[in-house]
Amino acid sequence: MFTRRGFLYQAALSSLMAGPRKAHHAAKAKHCIFLLMECGPSHIDTFDPKPKLTQLHMTKFQKERSRFEANMNTGERYYVRSPFEFRRAGKLGIEVNSLFENFAGVVDDCCFYRGLRAESVNHPTALYHLNTGNPFGGDPALGAWTTYGLGTPNENLPAFVVLPDVAYPQGGAANWSSGFLPPQYQGTPLRPEGAPVLDMTPPEGVTAGEQRANLDLLGMLNRGHRERHPDHAELAARIESYELAFRMQAEMPGVVELSKEAPKTLEMYGIGGPNQDADAFGRRCLLARRMVEAGVRFVQVIAMGWDSHDYIDKAHGARIRAIDKPMAALMTDLKRTGLLDQTLVVWAGEFGRSPDNGIRRGDAVWGRDHNATAMPVWLAGGGVKTGQIVGATDETGLQAVEAVHPLKDFHVTLLHLLGLNDNKLRYLHAGREKQLSQTGGEVIRPLLA
Repeated sequence: MFTRRGFLYQAALSSLMAGPRKAHHAAKAKHCIFLLMECGPSHIDTFDPKPKLTQLHMTKFQKERSRFEANMNTGERYYVRSPFEFRRAGKLGIEVNSLFENFAGVVDDCCFYRGLRAESVNHPTALYHLNTGNPFGGDPALGAWTTYGLGTPNENLPAFVVLPDVAYPQGGAANWSSGFLPPQYQGTPLRPEGAPVLDMTPPEGVTAGEQRANLDLLGMLNRGHRERHPDHAELAARIESYELAFRMQAEMPGVVELSKEAPKTLEMYGIGGPNQDADAFGRRCLLARRMVEAGVRFVQVIAMGWDSHDYIDKAHGARIRAIDKPMAALMTDLKRTGLLDQTLVVWAGEFGRSPDNGIRRGDAVWGRDHNATAMPVWLAGGGVKTGQIVGATDETGLQAVEAVHPLKDFHVTLLHLLGLNDNKLRYLHAGREKQLSQTGGEVIRPLLA
């Protein structure tokens, strides 16, 4: 006889295998591509220029201790201007770093949000907070909650896919964990180099029929064990993992084979071009489009290297050149295929950066400290009110001052855009109903169309 907990595990497993689930309310977005810029890109040097810093450049001031900045040293600090030029783009004339040569052409399809605030300036805790709603980690990721709420349109592919950079982000796989949800809701990371997925074909000499027979025997043994141990969530997930791996052999090879794309499309994403970083990020962006096209519910694409405490002109410059062409191509491609209307696209790092740097003073080497009170974010796709700027930061970019919201409200808004109500999307764990926002939040209405 099943316990209540065991029944919930069985129901969750059955619902995931049964395909898509009904949303809480009507929504245009059916999928999400989350472009995670790990290590904190500077809003001041990307999409939120501050002319005041040019006037204040190398001006000394007294720094007060703040829990929202990583450099806790008080004393003499110096404001530093942005080393980059900016250009106005789109119908609204939104100012973007001039290195965004390609992305400038798609800003009308985006909504730039300047009012978001994080709460941590430590990379792992800030990433956990952004990805899971809990700075201490251990809770389900946004992608896990999304697939728990909506299920999957394609049972032959993972519902939640992660496309890492050359290494995992700080905090590791906990950034896409299923937390206290059943394990089958965790993200599936693909390999950043070489074949994205290994062993996509049966071993030599083993036919599909033989493999199916082996899995049927294993499934029978596992089901007998599961009946004796209904609380064993890992076992239920393992059974589903074997079955999913078998089904993936039929469909995944075609999805990850980028050579099937037209040469013009590959070039548009920067694939095969001279910039190797752009090539790598372009491959992940194109793969994200193909995943969504094939029915994957949630895809997270990670780009590392934004922690520019010094030489920000070189460091941020290299990062912008790496993401510019692929990012613009992804937006153009989603729009061309009609997928943009049903795909929520999110671009964000775990926090922003400060308008000053008290570590190095020379004009050639300055960078910026971590800053949780202001951060760059843009959204696009179904349900988003595009071609606008929402919120504002102060004249130096130190903190958000208009349309200010915490991360939990941002999470609630993303779920809302996907047709999910955070207050209804709950899971019984440790004696209480839990949700992504932890304690509830409000939808950021100006972001909605």
